[in-house]
Amino acid sequence: MKSEHAFMIQHALQSAKWAFSTRRVRREDAEGVRSDVSAAVSGDLVLGRIVQVGAHPRLQLAEGRHSDLYEDDLVVVACGARYASDQFEGIAQLSNDGADLLAGGGCLGTVRERHARMKAPTRVQPLGLLCDATGSVLNLCNYAEPAPRYRGGMRVIGVVGASMNSGKTSAVSSLVHGLERAGYRTAAIKATGTGAFGDWWAYHDAGASFVTDFTDAGMVSTYRQPLARLREGLDRMLGRAEAAGCDVAVVELADGVLQEEARALLLDSFVRQHFGGFLFAAPDALAAVGGQASMAALGHAVLGLTGLLTASPLSAQEAGRATTLPVYSREALRDASTAASVLSQLPESVFHAHTASAPARQHEHA
Repeated sequence: MKSEHAFMIQHALQSAKWAFSTRRVRREDAEGVRSDVSAAVSGDLVLGRIVQVGAHPRLQLAEGRHSDLYEDDLVVVACGARYASDQFEGIAQLSNDGADLLAGGGCLGTVRERHARMKAPTRVQPLGLLCDATGSVLNLCNYAEPAPRYRGGMRVIGVVGASMNSGKTSAVSSLVHGLERAGYRTAAIKATGTGAFGDWWAYHDAGASFVTDFTDAGMVSTYRQPLARLREGLDRMLGRAEAAGCDVAVVELADGVLQEEARALLLDSFVRQHFGGFLFAAPDALAAVGGQASMAALGHAVLGLTGLLTASPLSAQEAGRATTLPVYSREALRDASTAASVLSQLPESVFHAHTASAPARQHEHA
């Protein structure tokens, strides 16, 4: 027979707002709460109470919608770190005295730096770490999607950028839409970043045949994660896309090429082996020039430029002249023939010959 305390915990968990980052969690696994949160690590599930609403006034729910936050709301989020040059930099560290909501998707940690235009973070009092019947703390890694290893049977295009908010997600969504219109079964993958559903739904809205991100690989955030785990996560995501029958994968790396985890992946042999080329998203022409040079130094070919610079015809012209690269607006990437021409630039050496020679499959929605 359950104790009164156990009933109170279950009631709290049932009434709490569960964040997007927890969407893969089996809620019935949570049978208790460990009150001391000081030893929490990235991915640990946390029951918390909203103390003061700040920079993030809404929580992205596991159900796929926003929920306004109010003081004393109960939430279930995941301990994690975040790197966002336009918002917060924070680490996966909690205190029972309080913690910071680092991202609206449900990442809780301690802010170390914040952009000058950002309000103070939404404050949360951690009430405890969620535990199973054995007392073991529940972590998102326990709920990673089972996946086969990637065998190399798809064409893979990466999308990177100069910084956060340079137009990467828009480029991924647009290219995916164009490739689907051209008859290719296309996967949209967010390989790095902090768990949130904005990009996830943007990929779905673009018509991607398959969508996944690092939260499916058991991570609330990729910031401060070891390279081996990032590589394994990317392997899992590509493996699932391949198993789903995709011809092409378009993979977004968050933030900019100078960000530590993005740079580490770009230098890694797994990415070198399987990625055929990259689109580079830049806010202006000078950033595009620097981006091309940075990617060349990392040993990667840039197939073309895209991003915010395409909103300005003059910036796009400057970038094209300075780099001699094609410049693709999001409208251009949504065109089937343009998307197919981007794909045709990939060398056949990075994917199996039978995949390279296979005709594009037409889909019902194409």
